[in-house]
Amino acid sequence: MVLEMRHLQAIQAIAEAGSLTRAAASLGVSQPSLTGQLQRLEKRLGGRLFLRDRQGAVPTPLGELVLSKARQVLPAMEELEHETARYTAEGVERMLRYGSVPGPLMAGPLQHLSACHGDRVTLRTESSARLLADLVAQGHLEFASILDHPEHPLRLGAELRRHVVAVEPAFALVPARGPLAEPAEVEPSALAGASWVMPPLPDNGLRACLAAMSARAGFTPRVVHETDASGARDLIGEGGCVGIGQATFRATTGIAVRPLAGCPVTVRHTLIWLAGRQPADLVRQMVSFVDDAYVAAVARSPAYLDWLDDHPGFGGAEGLRTALSLRGPAEESATGRFRH
Repeated sequence: MVLEMRHLQAIQAIAEAGSLTRAAASLGVSQPSLTGQLQRLEKRLGGRLFLRDRQGAVPTPLGELVLSKARQVLPAMEELEHETARYTAEGVERMLRYGSVPGPLMAGPLQHLSACHGDRVTLRTESSARLLADLVAQGHLEFASILDHPEHPLRLGAELRRHVVAVEPAFALVPARGPLAEPAEVEPSALAGASWVMPPLPDNGLRACLAAMSARAGFTPRVVHETDASGARDLIGEGGCVGIGQATFRATTGIAVRPLAGCPVTVRHTLIWLAGRQPADLVRQMVSFVDDAYVAAVARSPAYLDWLDDHPGFGGAEGLRTALSLRGPAEESATGRFRH
């Protein structure tokens, strides 16, 4: 017996209804039929999914596990059906599905994309660069912006084409009111006693970069919290821990963005697409849009602008150098701290 979408729907219906009788009615099947299906599922999965008595049906621990997965899978399947219908509907133009990790290339290109392609543009945000690369390789996304760390690079398949937007230093994110915020840059050794917050990603090379940086500085980092970017902002802002972020990290109350002395960790922003799948003019357009988005993000990042004064080799993506040189005098003055 192979698990199917209808099986997960039945399990979810039983949990929501609290009884097989009500669940059968909501599914439009007879109670004996639903009971038989549930028994076959329990045999297949190796244990009872619900405790059943005259009061109704209550999920067992195994049932709760299956339910938690069903609540993830079913919405994703419904979304897939919806997107497939839009993609293949007669008379509907091909969708432009864009994916991105959180950062300067996530929302930045969307305004230009929407202006050129209207409501055919969709955005999917994922924290995992590996997942985004797989989605592009499998044809589920037209383009994706990912980041990795050159010290521990993400391996991409030969079928993917790429445009490196920029390589930038990773900066320390420290509590604004603490002693770590006082110097202009943070020595890695000064972070020896800190509690760290990191993203919970097995495919993110940041963990390996942190371990290597810490080893060179003579300590082992104490990673206390694992959370997404939003949670990390809260934890660092409240003064409880430190983290590593992109140089274009948006100004946040309670957080000081400081360069790491010696630039021990770098971040690479890359646009990827599937070879032979996208028209050349669309690729050129996407490259232009992500380059412009990165330039705009750098211009909003005071800590990075200051750092670039003394490190002209960075911020060096083609888009950053050329786009700044093409801007008008007023904007060029506003970003005059860049060196070309």
